[in-house]
Amino acid sequence: MGTKAIISGVHDTQVGALPDSTCMSLHAEAALGALADAGLAVSDIDGLLTAYSFASPQLMLGGVLGEYIGLRPKVNASIAMGGMTGGLLVRHAESLVRSGRCRHVLCVTGDNRLTGMGDKVQAALADVGHPQYEQPYGMSVPAAFAMAAQVYFHEGWLNGDHLAAVAVNQRANAALHPQSHMKKPITMDDVRKSKLIASPLRMLDCCLVSDGGAAVVVSAGDTARDGRRRAVELLGIGEGHTHEHIFAAPSLVDFGCKESAADALAQAGLKHKDVDCAHIYDCFTSTLLITLESMGFYGRGEAGPAALAGELAIGGRFPVNTNGGLLSYGSSGAAGGMFHVVEAVRQLRGECGPRQVKDAEVALAHTLGGIFSGHCSIIMGRA
Repeated sequence: MGTKAIISGVHDTQVGALPDSTCMSLHAEAALGALADAGLAVSDIDGLLTAYSFASPQLMLGGVLGEYIGLRPKVNASIAMGGMTGGLLVRHAESLVRSGRCRHVLCVTGDNRLTGMGDKVQAALADVGHPQYEQPYGMSVPAAFAMAAQVYFHEGWLNGDHLAAVAVNQRANAALHPQSHMKKPITMDDVRKSKLIASPLRMLDCCLVSDGGAAVVVSAGDTARDGRRRAVELLGIGEGHTHEHIFAAPSLVDFGCKESAADALAQAGLKHKDVDCAHIYDCFTSTLLITLESMGFYGRGEAGPAALAGELAIGGRFPVNTNGGLLSYGSSGAAGGMFHVVEAVRQLRGECGPRQVKDAEVALAHTLGGIFSGHCSIIMGRA
C-alpha cells in the first residue's frame, strides 16, 4: 500500500459555550495545536483538508483557513459529509500520504454552533430531511434516529434502562476530562425523567450542541519523532454507504457501519476481539448501541445489557467513548467525530490519565453522517 501513514499530531480545543470564539479562531487554535503536538511548522504542511461550518459558511473553507494561518499547501480541499466528515478527512489524508503526494496533511474541523448560531441550529438540522417526502411532515433528526430505536424496543433488543446506562457512563467519563462540555453527574433516574424529545429518546439521550474544534496531522511513517512519544499508525480504514434519507434505508437494524468496520479490520488484519477501546459516533444513546451491534462487536440484543452491566465503562470489558463522546464531551459539527479520533490517539499514547484504558494498543474511531447514512471506521495501533 505504499508509504506507511501515521497520526503525528492531534489537538482539540476547550468544548462548550465559548462566546469569544469564532469558526476561524477554533480552526486556527486546533490546527496550530496539532502542529505543535507533531513538532511541525506551518511550512511543513503540504496538504490541508477541512470540513464545513454552519455558523460561518464559506465557499472555500480550506482556502480561508490557509490564508488565516499563512499556509500554502500543495493539496487543499474541503469535504462535507455530515458527521462522518472527520473520519473521511483522515481517510483522504492517509491516501495522500500513502501515494507519496504529501508528507504531512493537516485535517481541521470546528464550529461555534452553540454561541454562534443559537436557535438557528435546529432550523439548519431540520433541512436534513428529504424536501418532498420528509420535511413537509415535520421529520426531525431525533425523530429519524428514533425510528431505528423504536424497532429495537419493539423487538425487545433495547429498553430505556439500556439507553440510560450509556448516558450515565459517558457523563462519568466526561467528568474525567478537563475540556469537556458537561461534567455534572447524572443518574439513571435523571435520564428516565428528562424531557421526551422523540420517543423513546429523551433529552439526556441526545448529544450536546457545543462550540469547539479538533485537528489531526497525518504524516508519512518515516517522519515520526523518536523519543518523545510513540506514533500511532493507521492500520485500516473503511467506509459504508447505504442511503441518504431514512425513508429509503434498506434496513433499520443493519447499516453501512457493518461494511466500514469489516473493511477496516480486514485491512488491519485484526478481529473484533483485538480492539481494546472504541470511540463510536453517539449522537444519541440508541445510536451507539445499534452501531456496536451492526458493526459486530455485540450480537443482536446484547449491547444494551452490556452497557447496563458496565462493560462499556473505562474499567469494563470493552471501554467505549472514554472522553464522554458527543453526549457529554461535546458535539460541534464535524469536530464531533474528530473528537473521537483525537481521543483514540491519546488512548494509544497512554496520555489519558484517570480515563486511561490499561494497555490499550488497538483502538477504533467511528464517524457517522446523516441518519445512519454514511460511515467511516478507522483502526489505529501503536506503531
